[in-house]
Amino acid sequence: MEFGLIGEHLSHSFSKRIHESVGKYHYEIKELSPNELSSFLMERNFKAINVTIPYKQSVIPYLDELDESATLVGAVNCIVNKDNKLIGYNTDMFGFIYLLEHMSLSVKGKKILLLGNGGASKAVIAALKKLGAKSIVIASILEEEGTIKYCDIPNYKDVEIVINATPVGMYPHNEDKLLFSLDDLPKLEGVVDVVYNPIKTSLIIESQSRGLKAEGGLFMLIAQAYKAIEIFIGQPFTFTEMEKTYKEILLENSNIVLIGMPSCGKSLIANLLINRLNMKVIDTDSEIEKRIKMEIKDYFAKYGEDSFRDIESEVINDIYKTSGNIISTGGGVIKRKENIDKLKQNGIIIFINRDISNLKATDSRPLSNNIDKLKKLYEERLPLYKKYSDIEIDNNKNINEVIDEIYRKVMGI
Repeated sequence: MEFGLIGEHLSHSFSKRIHESVGKYHYEIKELSPNELSSFLMERNFKAINVTIPYKQSVIPYLDELDESATLVGAVNCIVNKDNKLIGYNTDMFGFIYLLEHMSLSVKGKKILLLGNGGASKAVIAALKKLGAKSIVIASILEEEGTIKYCDIPNYKDVEIVINATPVGMYPHNEDKLLFSLDDLPKLEGVVDVVYNPIKTSLIIESQSRGLKAEGGLFMLIAQAYKAIEIFIGQPFTFTEMEKTYKEILLENSNIVLIGMPSCGKSLIANLLINRLNMKVIDTDSEIEKRIKMEIKDYFAKYGEDSFRDIESEVINDIYKTSGNIISTGGGVIKRKENIDKLKQNGIIIFINRDISNLKATDSRPLSNNIDKLKKLYEERLPLYKKYSDIEIDNNKNINEVIDEIYRKVMGI
């Protein structure tokens, strides 16, 4: 190995994509069990590597020297083999600082609630101190000196920024949630989650729904990788370059989720977008029909809407952790908030809005098989489509203009 990443479980890592496209070198992903770590480091058969969970502290005894960044943080996420001398660095602190800059979120003079007291928290603490945070309250599920328990969080009502440095909500355990409520923090201004897969954890989705500045750890991952590449091969970088890579990787690992009324054009748009984006189409109604082995209108007649919505939620649950798809949803997917919350984790939600006069009532759609039902449905659902969407597209014009507009807006995210 010349360049690469070591850790215990690395199937979710984006590091190979970043290092190979930016650094222009082959980058190997190497999973090591705890009993393999020692022999790997003692062999020193690499030029430079990144280190991730759970070895950021375990590697330190094998190193000959620690850079100031690693000493400050107390953990190592980069090792350079210089003339058979292993030097440890930490770029997570820089990555977190750049994430805050990307968010335009200032921590100077602010009271911070930091969730977690593990390896990831060390880089965050170093960054917060460097940036002049007023105070840091650390919450931990373990009873440790200098920390509070999650049940004590309601006593800290003057907290202004929350930072999650735990793996809670990380793929594949996307459903897991932290043991506290944002309701207990009335002065809250911003929320940061170092988890980057999914792109938005449930914590970030809830925070954004409250109008707070909130973002996951993808930009931090990219920024720390740029800093590592600079250490590895001496290649300088700019903030603009990081932003460009962030947008590219964000899109590559996102789903385009189309919501809107029946007959608004979601299926057609999804299939036309294939020509512009390197994605495949998932049509939730088609997936439902495969599962129920009958047409949706027949299932409605036999089992009713509630049963249909249960099947729809099952389909959403099966696909929301994926990425790189154009997901065309049924018109009523917004009736259950949990569907949208899941789709938002890796999804850019696009509302395809078409005037009621351009919608069609058809027998194949049980809830809108006549014009009166269609109008009533439109009035009920329009506020939800608008509430849950990240982008709204007017589909009352030439379809090529619609596709162009979606492409421009998605690429601009």
